[in-house]
Amino acid sequence: MTLMQTTEYDTIAAISTPPGEGAISIVRMSGEESLEVATKIFKGKNLQDVQSHTINYGHIVDPETNEEIDEVMVSVMRAPKTFTREDIIEINCHGGIVPTNKILQLLLQNGARLAEPGEFTKRAFLHGRIDLTQAESVMDLIRAKTDRSMQIALGQLDGNLSQLIKNLRQDILDVLAQVEVNIDYPEYDDVETLTTRLLKEKAQEVKARIEELLKTAGQGKIMRDGLATAIVGRPNVGKSSLLNYLLHEDKAIVTDVAGTTRDVIEEYVNIRDVPLKLIDTAGIHETQDKVEKIGVERSRRAIGQADLVMILLNASEPLTVEDRQLLELTKDKKRLVILNKTDLPQKIEMAEVKQIVAAEELLSTSVLKNDGLDELEERIAKMFFNGIENSQTTVMLTNSRHIALLHQAKDSLQAVLDGIEAGMPVDLCQIDMTNAWDVLGEITGDSYQDELLDQLFSQFCLGK
Repeated sequence: MTLMQTTEYDTIAAISTPPGEGAISIVRMSGEESLEVATKIFKGKNLQDVQSHTINYGHIVDPETNEEIDEVMVSVMRAPKTFTREDIIEINCHGGIVPTNKILQLLLQNGARLAEPGEFTKRAFLHGRIDLTQAESVMDLIRAKTDRSMQIALGQLDGNLSQLIKNLRQDILDVLAQVEVNIDYPEYDDVETLTTRLLKEKAQEVKARIEELLKTAGQGKIMRDGLATAIVGRPNVGKSSLLNYLLHEDKAIVTDVAGTTRDVIEEYVNIRDVPLKLIDTAGIHETQDKVEKIGVERSRRAIGQADLVMILLNASEPLTVEDRQLLELTKDKKRLVILNKTDLPQKIEMAEVKQIVAAEELLSTSVLKNDGLDELEERIAKMFFNGIENSQTTVMLTNSRHIALLHQAKDSLQAVLDGIEAGMPVDLCQIDMTNAWDVLGEITGDSYQDELLDQLFSQFCLGK
């Protein structure tokens, strides 16, 4: 399906600010009848006569009872120079559940309907205001957890990824057109050889560019969703204290009683621009307590699902069986092994630790004294950003849908190369090249299915 540029839709309304109390709430409306609906409940200037992109003072009044609801500022933005390319009204009212909901109800009673989640952004896409990657970046921007993830989302909203994909598609289209000309109007005896060489060179070039882009996928997804980081160790080695330090608040209960943490605690934290989804786990040890057993089992699962594991060892005690089991359990994971409680006399066998743990994984801290924690943060940032700073691309893949489609496009280009290698006719190889062009179009939304749009925009906020 292709984009619709001039389709008319009914008028939608929704609250665009978070629910609850605040200084200001915004009720947004979009559609052909937005001005007409707003005029029915607005007391002040005639909104249908004011200039576009102006803010107008007045009051919202119930037209049936003439009851004054709130003192407001109403923004009037006329099509097509709006986000949805439709007439848009935004009512800025006093923040609060009652006046905000009352204003929305009046709009719905006077000709608007309640917007579906993401419907404003969906209309912007359908009217050609933005493409699908830009639409998806809107929610990435809203959900950004660090300055860096915000910058990535802004770049995508500005069209960085869109332009790159469009360039790839145009290069494929150019070679497909040349292949068609060569097949339909051969001027030389060796035209098939020349055409095959042209197709092979372009397939190799575009495939290499896609592979370069896919190198950013791992880091990009972490920037979007957070680095799942499990804090593990025996009971009472300082896991909850470390979590509280990183969060800068007392989220987890800290006592000298083993087994205080009986469940998995999850929190997001920004460490040197790396978004970490911290998981403070119950201490892993043998226990007869039924509740503790459940917590320990969840801790083991958290280790398996983690992108990074931080293992805390008590430097003031010798290694235990549980410590050795943890080190063995995580030997194939990306990890940091933290010798905690270095403010106490050291009793841990360092020679044995160094035989098991690589030097770059090992560091010493005293969470109680805040010693070594700056180095911990630096290590995490270095592990994550290593190689990204010198990347030649300004685009980072953060979206699973984009990543999957790029892999499909790469596979189609590989099929072109395999076909050429096997001596297949040019017109058959051309089918795989065309498929790569189509798949890349799904990323930007140049081709799409209605089911895809419904699924994507249903994940958006109401009013966005």
